[in-house]
Amino acid sequence: MSDEAVRVVVHDRGRDLSGVVRPGEAWAVAARRTCASVHAEPVPRDLSGEVKEFDVDHDERLTVRAMTRGDLADVLRWRRSEHVRRWWAAEGEPTADGLGARYGPRIDGMSPTRMWVAEVNGRSVGFLQDYRIADYPDYALLAPDPEAIGVDYALAEEWSGRGLGARVLWTWMVRTRHRFPEATTYFAAPDHRNVASLRMLAKAGFTSGLWFDEVQEDGSVDTVVGCSLDVARVLG
Repeated sequence: MSDEAVRVVVHDRGRDLSGVVRPGEAWAVAARRTCASVHAEPVPRDLSGEVKEFDVDHDERLTVRAMTRGDLADVLRWRRSEHVRRWWAAEGEPTADGLGARYGPRIDGMSPTRMWVAEVNGRSVGFLQDYRIADYPDYALLAPDPEAIGVDYALAEEWSGRGLGARVLWTWMVRTRHRFPEATTYFAAPDHRNVASLRMLAKAGFTSGLWFDEVQEDGSVDTVVGCSLDVARVLG
């Protein structure tokens, strides 16, 4: 389907506002123009279908902020939950000392990887980490675009299943657009069995691509799905 035929619908307090993406226009820009809201920016409900659905949420404010060492207690709790640990098992059993050693340099700006905490109305709901894929040459050989910005993420178990995942990714994407204005692609590679993560990425505008085997820290090999987001097409 061409961009000229893409439709957007913005749901705003019971109203469904319909629009069409103009030639060369990003989906986010079309949604903003369609709803013309002065209260809140449209955020994705589901961008995986032919019609790109957005919401204007007047009640929940999502932010993504830099992680501090004070957040590591929450990160340890999230990493220990069964909801998260199965997908991060290759890093070993999470401990306070282990997470401090792993994430401390990233928090302090001594690593190419940066750490972030997602918040809803001021409450921490999960974390993200991002990096230039080119800064990790072994991984860059596997990714379709070595210049892409890679992202990994985890939501707290008590906040999962509430439709926040795509919005958390979107909030990170909007911030990343300013941090890396030259980046044309964002990239994530969840385990092929992680259906919830793949669905979340699709709702945020990512497209599934090649499956590939990735060697983990413990020597195991996971089959992951490369998912890419076209920044210009989705965000503008």
